[in-house]
Amino acid sequence: MKVNEIFLSIQGESMSAGFPTVFVRFTGCNLRCSYCDTKYAYNGGEDMTPSEIFEEIKKLHYKRVCLTGGEPLLQKELGELLVLLDDYTVTIETNGSVGLGSVVLKNPRHSYVMDMKVPSSGCSGQMLFENFDLLKEQDEIKFVVGDRTDYEWAKSIISKYHKKGTVTFSPVYGKIDYSA
Repeated sequence: MKVNEIFLSIQGESMSAGFPTVFVRFTGCNLRCSYCDTKYAYNGGEDMTPSEIFEEIKKLHYKRVCLTGGEPLLQKELGELLVLLDDYTVTIETNGSVGLGSVVLKNPRHSYVMDMKVPSSGCSGQMLFENFDLLKEQDEIKFVVGDRTDYEWAKSIISKYHKKGTVTFSPVYGKIDYSA
């Protein structure tokens, strides 16, 4: 597995905002969103086994983990890591363009945060809407909106595809005029 960084911080996004969380940021992403805030994770990183990653997570003494990127679902051994994290609350932040069926979440404490890319990201055409069929109640669908067009697009996607999971909205940092 190609790991960019492992660190402890306070989750700042999604329904887990405010919780101390161990972040495992994987290297590599198949998208190039216009507002990406982790371009440094496109390349580089260190090859680590699932066991080595797990040992680093244990050193940070928190049972809440966020697997992020890049795109974590591009990591071939992700399922093996999830088995090791059986006693942990785990969120997998995925960009919505990789099939969720590649890693089946059997543990109810493991969930997806599917960050559906909106038109202003430049990547909305790469979303796999069949992923909505695989989401469970504990999962989250996140839309990071940059303008009214993004918001209207997100509403139409929710209306057409949403079955399970909590929908959240976040603004693209520094782009939205909140008074409008």
